[in-house]
Amino acid sequence: MEERQITAAEESADKTAQARLEVYDWVQCIVTALVAGILCFMFVLRVVGVVGSSMYPTLRNGDRVLTSKLFYTPKQGDIVVVQTETFGDEPLVKRVVATGGQRVDIDFSAGVVYVDGVALDEPYVNAPVRVREDFTGEVTVPEGCVFLMGDNRNASTDSRSRLVGFVDERCVIGKVLWILAPGKGESTYPGRDGAVAMDFSRIGNPYKLK
Repeated sequence: MEERQITAAEESADKTAQARLEVYDWVQCIVTALVAGILCFMFVLRVVGVVGSSMYPTLRNGDRVLTSKLFYTPKQGDIVVVQTETFGDEPLVKRVVATGGQRVDIDFSAGVVYVDGVALDEPYVNAPVRVREDFTGEVTVPEGCVFLMGDNRNASTDSRSRLVGFVDERCVIGKVLWILAPGKGESTYPGRDGAVAMDFSRIGNPYKLK
């Protein structure tokens, strides 16, 4: 029996159908990637803007940082974003000095913070701590809470103040992982038009001392 020859029209229609399938596959992949990305940023990652200079020089006013709370338990030395009733919708960015069960004491004359009787080595702070706020003496952090301080120790409202105090771990939005973009007005390199440029060299790991 003689085979029927495929006409040019049929061949063209077949190629068109294949092209449509390829386009559909690409669209499906792109949509899936977009949905996955949106879900990731909704439930895994979050971008937060830093307000104020309480974490200077580690973080600066206007910085945009990437945070995550996935499987996260606060640890000493971590930089975290918290949201408390006192400050409403404004997130606070601070460093974890101590966690539940640890003892915190501060020698304001020497500018040294002690945790469980051991002086902390804190090369990231702006200056030795001199401002007492409401801190009256050694305290023990309740279980499930953290004691927070800003790296700019003398210009930070943190756990030394009654406005913040011990912070429940459930108020922690996430750990700061990465500086995504530096804030405007923090660079020492003015542009040609006189405006202050952003210092893009600060993008990266906030825990890496420069």
